Amino acid sequence: MSAATPAEAIKQAQIRSNAIDLLLSDVVLPEMSGRDLAGQIMGLCPGIRVLFMSGYTADVIAHQGVLDGGVAFIQKPFSMNQ
Repeated sequence: MSAATPAEAIKQAQIRSNAIDLLLSDVVLPEMSGRDLAGQIMGLCPGIRVLFMSGYTADVIAHQGVLDGGVAFIQKPFSMNQ
């Protein structure tokens, strides 16, 4: 399933909390950060795994304090193999 906004993603998580195994989120979102979204979704869906993505490099994201060490991150663009 997909969501156009963080608010829509939260609504879907409220409805389908048991059916969501993975949250794939950009780090930079229009209404809140991907980190904040993940925190809210994790509260609704215990055990969910989170993968962040961004067009910025991991180093830039890390220096801005957006992602903590050990957080799953993939840089855009990426392929299915990655």
